[in-house]
Amino acid sequence: MRFDTPATTNPIDQLRVVGKPVDRIDGQLKTTGTAPYAYERHDVVANQAYGYVVGSAIAKGRITSIDLSTARRAPGVLAIVTADNAGRLEKGRFNTARLLGGPDIEHYDQAIALVVAETFEQARAAAQLIRVDYVRAEGAFDLADIKDSHGGDDNSAVGDFAGAFVAAPVKIDGTYSTPDHSHAMMEPHASIAAWDGDRLTVWTSNQMINWTKGDLATTLGVASENIRLISPFIGGGFGGKLFLRCDTVLAALGARAAGRPVKVALPRPFMFNNTTHRPATIQRIRIGAARDGKITAIGHEAWSGDLPGGGPENAVQQTRLLYAGANRMTAMRLAVLDLPEGNAMRAPGEAPGLMALEIAMDEMAEKLGLDPIEFRVLNDTQVDPENPARPFSQRQLVECLRTGADRFGWDKRNGQPGRLRDGRWLVGMGVAAGFRNNLLTASGARVRLDSSGVVTVETDMTDIGTGSYTIIAQTAAEMMGVPLDKVAVRLGDSAFPVSAGSGGQWGANNSTAGVYAACVKLREAVVQKLGFNSADAVFADSLVSSGNRGVPLAEAALASGLVAEDAIEYGDLARRYQQSTFAAHFVEVGVDVATGETRIRRMLAVCAAGRILNPKTARSQVIGAMTMGVGAALMEELAVDKRAGFFVNHDLAGYEVPVHADIPHQEVVFLDETDPISSPMKAKGVGELGLCGVGAAIANAIYNATGVRVRDYPVTLDKLLAGLPEA
Repeated sequence: MRFDTPATTNPIDQLRVVGKPVDRIDGQLKTTGTAPYAYERHDVVANQAYGYVVGSAIAKGRITSIDLSTARRAPGVLAIVTADNAGRLEKGRFNTARLLGGPDIEHYDQAIALVVAETFEQARAAAQLIRVDYVRAEGAFDLADIKDSHGGDDNSAVGDFAGAFVAAPVKIDGTYSTPDHSHAMMEPHASIAAWDGDRLTVWTSNQMINWTKGDLATTLGVASENIRLISPFIGGGFGGKLFLRCDTVLAALGARAAGRPVKVALPRPFMFNNTTHRPATIQRIRIGAARDGKITAIGHEAWSGDLPGGGPENAVQQTRLLYAGANRMTAMRLAVLDLPEGNAMRAPGEAPGLMALEIAMDEMAEKLGLDPIEFRVLNDTQVDPENPARPFSQRQLVECLRTGADRFGWDKRNGQPGRLRDGRWLVGMGVAAGFRNNLLTASGARVRLDSSGVVTVETDMTDIGTGSYTIIAQTAAEMMGVPLDKVAVRLGDSAFPVSAGSGGQWGANNSTAGVYAACVKLREAVVQKLGFNSADAVFADSLVSSGNRGVPLAEAALASGLVAEDAIEYGDLARRYQQSTFAAHFVEVGVDVATGETRIRRMLAVCAAGRILNPKTARSQVIGAMTMGVGAALMEELAVDKRAGFFVNHDLAGYEVPVHADIPHQEVVFLDETDPISSPMKAKGVGELGLCGVGAAIANAIYNATGVRVRDYPVTLDKLLAGLPEA
């Protein structure tokens, strides 16, 4: 199905099932511990052996020798894989560094060997017996030190930013920084690989089945049609499992070397230093405005680092679209670092970009003597600021801000920082805008109707804890007129039609649109089989009706059943309209006047993100994102050893993330919105929008509480103490 004109009235608009706060249909499996995750698939193939990964002990340089002799003689060892015996390995298009290093080393903990043994303990013990000699090379590990030697700039400009900024009567010029962050998901990267002749099956934890299948085929030099990836349940990804990683490659190589199935799970430190992370940024923001508060010049430059061949963190993306202003400049500057690979982490670009931009907007509002909300409202735009002929398909940022202000009691905020006390706590409120683009990508599905009236949906879409199973079931139920218990959903298998996959906040809208397209084709097959006029047919209550005639849906299937397959494909609407999602984040904090400890007191997110397919699962996505925003604002920071080139705090003891005690009341409001420009579902995404802007709202609340402006995240107590008022 090609979607190239705005959606009109369609079966989804009935909202009998779609739009309802339905419990997750996989919830019982998750809560009872019976959902099968990748490493736990003891049922799928017999005689599994265990692989243990050895990582490089240097960040840059070369292996001069590797002695495997003692390890090979260790109890239970079946095989050891290194670059010397793995055969020719290519690099997939989504990988920056090679997934099996040697002799050249590109980053610390780059995999250099896999030990395969009868038990995990035997494999781990033998791995400690491998002796490796290296020659270290000098590396670059400090973004601040080398940012001026950047290359590969990506710039945009409209009007005369430099001239307008100089001429502006009110201006700010600030530098902000965000540190390296880890996805730190609960389930590690894990895979089980089994060969059957030249055919490979991998049970894995991966967000994007088709991307990973393609890169695995490229890496191993195996025909893509000879590989099957299966990933029905994923214990968190946040972008860290978008791409092929070494667990999958090494499980396949280990299984080939050992002649039997092999399972590999990355130890927790490898998730920090071997897989990808969100790279640190340094951002310079300049805003110039007239005395009435209208922005006349806005410039945003961002520096980030990655390995050679990598890409920058797109922290300027939102600045190109969020606020009006005739004279504009953005620039991304990439420096080459020898740290582990930087790549996508939940809301790549906008998450760190808004952590800086929305502090700058608060600083500018204060300088102008304007309320922070009024300053943002004053500079709203209903068109792309860089291309005014291109309107937003929907843009309710002002409504988000106004609704949130009313719900949160913004009128009770004291605009003078450091004036409100509650016992030993300095209390403050902060606000920030949230923004995330709505991305469209083709997505397919197969739908089956059997003789008992059950509709089965098959697609390689994944569920990373987001509720994909449920919203896909709701879509099929709505389209085919059956209750949810008459829908079966099968996900995460490369044998199924290629979907959008889970990432970029595009999964929900695109994957359900693909199911919609397949159901349209199945409905056509049903009415043709029953001899109905398709224009008059109504699908409801497991019946197909036309006029006075109603026939059970199951009768159309007969014994052989009916099958339909289709995909949603998009025309040029995304070029003609700017499609984005918007939010307003409100936070109240308390800061201990003696210690500088910050406590979140309450949080509110107001979101405008198209039709909300399931308010219950969408709320879960948003409050989870808000919680991640607390971590980024107050505690999360990968500490870089700038001599040896690795992340020191590579576990959940040293890399702190929020726990239940850190998170008080959270409220989420979804504005009533449908976006017919987006898809037949009239939906968009919300899972990353819930994070974008949260960090800045917290930082702004801390400033309102204390009068101390911190521009370098995380906002820890050591950065507040010197500026706190006398206790």
